Amino acid sequence: METNKLKVSDHSQTDLQRWVRRFLTYLVIERGASELTKRNYEHYLTSFVAYAKLSRPADITLDDIRDFRLYLNQHDNRRGEHLKKSTQNYYLIALRSFLKYLAKNDVDTLAPEKIELAKTTERQVSFLEGDDLERFLNAPSATKELPIIKARDKAILELLFSTGLRVSELARLKRDDINLNKDEFTVRGKGGKLRVVFLSNQARHFVKQYLDQRRDDHPAMFIRHDRAAKRSAAISALTPRSIQRLVTTYAK
Repeated sequence: METNKLKVSDHSQTDLQRWVRRFLTYLVIERGASELTKRNYEHYLTSFVAYAKLSRPADITLDDIRDFRLYLNQHDNRRGEHLKKSTQNYYLIALRSFLKYLAKNDVDTLAPEKIELAKTTERQVSFLEGDDLERFLNAPSATKELPIIKARDKAILELLFSTGLRVSELARLKRDDINLNKDEFTVRGKGGKLRVVFLSNQARHFVKQYLDQRRDDHPAMFIRHDRAAKRSAAISALTPRSIQRLVTTYAK
């Protein structure tokens, strides 16, 4: 019965929808894209297909792209706010990548270079200097948290500042990933690519200080130590979102 359902579902898809599914599979298998990237691209592309109501790749025209851009410009997010230009561009980047994939597979469709991204205002980058930087890095010690949480958060801030790691990369770190006797270690970044990052003496010192306080054998470098974690039997690693929240808290 399941096999029959799958056949019916596949048969009911348009040619364009089938190419979208193939492209998403290609992203994961050939390009090493993460599940989150695949999910985002699926959202962007299915939004376009649903809006344009097209059946074949050959049906995509520049007018369809223009109409979709106008739709995005007038569309609101879940909070009732207009989509930012940068967010609108995510949809267009996904479309352009999809069209490149179709061209690579000799599928007749719109040329990807026809899609132009919306102009966005340049982001203003602020830098912490001197006393502000020192206050930020020392912020965990001024809290009323448990000593091990202070040590963990201090190690996180020092490691982020020292290495330039992405938050997602830091969240995935295992204890075995970092050899505290060396000045460098390897991380797997976007697309599964490996790169070397460098560890400062200060970051090494505070990571060791944190690990020396740990009494568990969980493989993750950074884990939860709050009361909720203590009440539950399972120890869990910090998520990228929880690390973002704690960095924002100390920044404030």
